[in-house]
Amino acid sequence: MEMSRRAVLPTLMAFAAGFISKSARAADPAAIEIDLALTVDGVEKRLGIDEALRLLKVPSASIALIDRGEIAFARAYGEGATPETIYQAASLSKFVTAVGAMRLVDQGKLNLDEDVNDRLTSWRVPANSFDATRKVTLRGLLSMTGGIGVPGFIGYEPGAPLPTLTEILNGTPPANSPPVTVIAVPGSAYHYSGGGYEITEALLQDATGEPFTKLMQDLVLGPAEMTSSSFAEPIAPDLGPRAVSGHYGDGAELPGAGASFPSMRPQGCGRRRPTLPSYCFKSAEPGGARAMCFSPRTPCARCLSSKTAAPMASAPRFPGTAATSS
Repeated sequence: MEMSRRAVLPTLMAFAAGFISKSARAADPAAIEIDLALTVDGVEKRLGIDEALRLLKVPSASIALIDRGEIAFARAYGEGATPETIYQAASLSKFVTAVGAMRLVDQGKLNLDEDVNDRLTSWRVPANSFDATRKVTLRGLLSMTGGIGVPGFIGYEPGAPLPTLTEILNGTPPANSPPVTVIAVPGSAYHYSGGGYEITEALLQDATGEPFTKLMQDLVLGPAEMTSSSFAEPIAPDLGPRAVSGHYGDGAELPGAGASFPSMRPQGCGRRRPTLPSYCFKSAEPGGARAMCFSPRTPCARCLSSKTAAPMASAPRFPGTAATSS
């Protein structure tokens, strides 16, 4: 099997997100367990969640519902799955990475609006005509308006040679992705970019001299008491027994339990769900997770404004451009 085949996890995340969206008006688990609208091969079907999982060949799903700022319920579906089962959060981890970066801004160790090349030491953003007058900044990287390419990464099969972060950024073997470069004038448009968050990882490490995994633990996961979450790759030994294996779209299990993302930690956090939705929701509240991570002097609008918002939010609009959805 080749890694270019679509894995189940993105389907599972979208699948669960659709349920949560539909059920946001009710705290009754039955609202997301029966009579679900699901389009298969162009045909809409009304199914229960167990039948839907079987039809989609998704081994398990885990769902948490937030109601009035609290976890109203958390349930897991599929053989062996419980609310404590750990799934890879994929690109939702970018939100947590952005919070970690903003903590360093809060501490005066990073500047949102300086040229990132002024702080990068392990690698530099290659100069070209796009950034001749406007430079790539941390603000642009976090909001995906930095003009950086490479939307995402497919990972590596178990046993395959693993690239370093620098090799991924340069697009050199054994990396299986193109080089991370500037493809548009920074600040001119929204471009969903996993590559931009690779630059962020390098920036955070270069600015502090600390490994990214440790930084995220110290800056975000620890203060937010996310004890069942980790950016470690491979997954931390104490969490491994609760982690699910990855599966392809046809239901076959990925060899070795799943793909490896060696230097893609901004996109590869494995975490217990309901910790993730709880944190994402509370970080938007003045007295919630934000208070655990930021000092009182940090303006809320600065942390979660349209300029520095999590990349899962709506894309900002710029004159002469249309909003782009990821």
